[in-house]
Amino acid sequence: MDSLSFDSIGEAKQILNKKVKRTPLNHSTTFSKMTSCEVYLKHENLQKAGSFKVRGAYNKIAHLDKSMRERGVVAVSTGNHAQGVALAASLFGISATIVMPKGVPIPKIEATKGYGGTVILHGESFEEAHAKALEIAEIDGLTLIHAFDDQYVAAGQGTIGLEILEDLPEVDLVVCPIGGGGLISGIATAIKAQKPSCRIIGVQTEEMSSAYQSIKKGTLVTTGKGNTIANGIAIKCPSKFTFSTMKSALDDVVIVKEKEIAEAILLLLERCKTIAEGAGAVSLAALLNRDIAKKDEKIVLIVSGGNIDSTILGKIITQGLIKAGRYHELEVLVEDKPGELEALLELITSVEGNVVDIDFDRYSHNIPFGYVGLNIALETKNHLHSKEITEKVKASYRLKRTL
Repeated sequence: MDSLSFDSIGEAKQILNKKVKRTPLNHSTTFSKMTSCEVYLKHENLQKAGSFKVRGAYNKIAHLDKSMRERGVVAVSTGNHAQGVALAASLFGISATIVMPKGVPIPKIEATKGYGGTVILHGESFEEAHAKALEIAEIDGLTLIHAFDDQYVAAGQGTIGLEILEDLPEVDLVVCPIGGGGLISGIATAIKAQKPSCRIIGVQTEEMSSAYQSIKKGTLVTTGKGNTIANGIAIKCPSKFTFSTMKSALDDVVIVKEKEIAEAILLLLERCKTIAEGAGAVSLAALLNRDIAKKDEKIVLIVSGGNIDSTILGKIITQGLIKAGRYHELEVLVEDKPGELEALLELITSVEGNVVDIDFDRYSHNIPFGYVGLNIALETKNHLHSKEITEKVKASYRLKRTL
């Protein structure tokens, strides 16, 4: 296949039939009310292996000839692509070697092995791991399954667009995360061919915005490695193939902040009982924090994956609570004598603040003699409530810091 086309996506749909899940498209009453639109979630977090990646990987392997399949495949990934390729290969009964850089979280390694992949840890960066994967492919005669720079992979991801149109023909806007661009290239190609009026908006993070910068500048831009909780879309540069498709098919690309992503993860968890990884939550973050929607539009948000690292989930939830004004910290100086702590807690309780943690500091050099420093963590209702508590405490005590 020389290029991505609507026909190639239709072919991929036939290939993937009954091999991958036809994921649900669910209406969200909560997010519809919040935005004055009709909001739907496309739940690729419920896909096999926890993300959309198995679609493209399976379609690519299906197009290999028999001898290539028998030799096996190789991929490089730090997460979802690894699991998608491993699962797709196992469905064909062939071997999959996955190269990961050292330092990848153990749960991702074990999940990839669980889907049948052989994991090789190599290098300190994605680039070093990629070079090793190319070396293995050449020496052992394996086929490299690229995460996004491949028309068959993008066609597999594009089947999501076909499903959206089947379930919601009147869709007005699709909001989709962008990493390397394979997912949104496939979805945009599928939808624009049948409904050109439907807008397609991509989302990247402030920390890793290579596609955003490339499209705005009209040429490929490579960015440095940023720290983002949406590590599934932390790609330094799209490919020439995906860049060309995105330039012609997308209506806009927006960027979101880390705290906005954390808040979106929390909202999806609380309001929709949906576990989304950072990359899977950026579509909601964009809808809630960027002026991209028109009143009463029918909007589909792509929840691209749910493979969030449990070791950082607590931190992300806390960040989401802070962004929503539901977690607040005060650093207060009180006199070091009986009854002072009780009085402070009564004051906080009088304005319905809920204390969840207290740390005491008597000995730091910046604590005046005769005083104790209290670091108080509070559960609050919203930003106004946090401000009310702060002002109440400030009127009677010395505040050193607030969060």
